[in-house]
Amino acid sequence: MKNVILNVEGMSCGHCVNSIEGALATIGASGKVDLSGGTVAVAYDESKLTLEAVKETIEEQGYEVE
Repeated sequence: MKNVILNVEGMSCGHCVNSIEGALATIGASGKVDLSGGTVAVAYDESKLTLEAVKETIEEQGYEVE
């Protein structure tokens, strides 16, 4: 498993947490949102997903990954 911490802009509430963590789960990744830090800790299997796919999944929810 690969673990990364991504800086994500636009997160502000529980809905944001559920949106991002739920979307990551649908592609086989796990995510933990830190609203106060503006980050998402993501764990994913590099043999099944790329970092770009993880970022795109978050961006598709309406957030900006730095």
